[in-house]
Amino acid sequence: MNMPSNAMPESPRDTQDRAPAVISAARRMYWSVRRELWESRSIYIAPLAVAALILAGFLISAIHLPDKMRAALALNPMQRHELIEKPYNFAALLIMGTTFIVAVFYCLDALHGERRDRSILFWKSLPVSDLTTVLSKASIPLVVLPLLTFAITVVTHWIMLLLSTAVLLGSGLSVTTLWTHLPLWHMSLMLLYHLLAIHALWYAPIFGGLLLVSGWARRAPFLWAALPLLAIGVVEKIAFNTSHFAAMLGHRISGGPEGAASTVGGMSMDSLTQLTPGQFLISPGLWIGLAVTAVFLAAAVRLRRYREPI
Repeated sequence: MNMPSNAMPESPRDTQDRAPAVISAARRMYWSVRRELWESRSIYIAPLAVAALILAGFLISAIHLPDKMRAALALNPMQRHELIEKPYNFAALLIMGTTFIVAVFYCLDALHGERRDRSILFWKSLPVSDLTTVLSKASIPLVVLPLLTFAITVVTHWIMLLLSTAVLLGSGLSVTTLWTHLPLWHMSLMLLYHLLAIHALWYAPIFGGLLLVSGWARRAPFLWAALPLLAIGVVEKIAFNTSHFAAMLGHRISGGPEGAASTVGGMSMDSLTQLTPGQFLISPGLWIGLAVTAVFLAAAVRLRRYREPI
């Protein structure tokens, strides 16, 4: 004979309490970006190491700073301005170059690395879509690294200025000339514009293409990224005796319409009038590049969805 069960039926409230929590897309994106920062520490270690090296070298060179300032007083205002800004521009250029190299190698390993060590099997078991994963990886060179570069460079500039001020005051010299010819807020604004316009927007198809190669190549993604471009340029030169493809790549890498105006290496961070953000935003090359970037990222999402571990 069947005995009546003493178990109480589950209430709808108990069932609702045990229902899995819904994680928003923004929160999944946030933790995916944090995952990239945890796994790729070179993203911030490399520029910080370069900044520390710059400060160490600047501290040693500060021994001769009083003599340089006395010599600068004999120059005309423009030459004096360039002489004082030179080490600061060089520091910004070096940090930006470092983060660009970090971005290139990060993109080449972003999707290839997880297939090589087979960790993709674990990450695919989590409730995070391939689209979120690829976008989080693309946000590193397009968003995180430019902002990180800006923050590290600004802090480095201010430490250099404070060190220079201390050395000059210790030597009995006035710091008026130094602070007058070194408008750091002006340079910081120029640097921020350069990073957002060039590194985040203009270089987007470069980073998108590298992510696509990272998701496709089974081995040596660097060669698969470089050799096809070289082959196209060589074939065009031999077949048509032209260099349009090489010129297009050079135009993209040089920064396009804002490359010369906002470059730090050209020592032209001293004038906002050289920048033309309106013309930059309506330039066809920018929007064509962003459209190509979208295609590259969509292809990378599809590859990650169906590509097997190596």
